Amino acid sequence: MTGSEPCDACGDPIEEALARTVQLNVDRSEVDNQRLCPACFADWIERYRTEMQPRATESPVDSDADIIVD
Repeated sequence: MTGSEPCDACGDPIEEALARTVQLNVDRSEVDNQRLCPACFADWIERYRTEMQPRATESPVDSDADIIVD
C-alpha cells in the first residue's frame, strides 16, 4: 500500500512503514483492530502496561495455583 492512511486514534496521516496494528482477539474472535501512528502506539502500550499492573489493594496471584485455559 502506498501513500498514507489516518491513525485510528488521532486521525493524523501515517506512512505505511511507520504504522502499527493492534489486534485484540478473544476466543479466536477479533474484538478490536486499530492502525496507530508511533505516538498513539506508545500511548496504547503505556496504557496497557498501567492497566494490567496489579494495584496495591489487589492480592498477588498465587504462583502455586493451577490456571486452566480451554
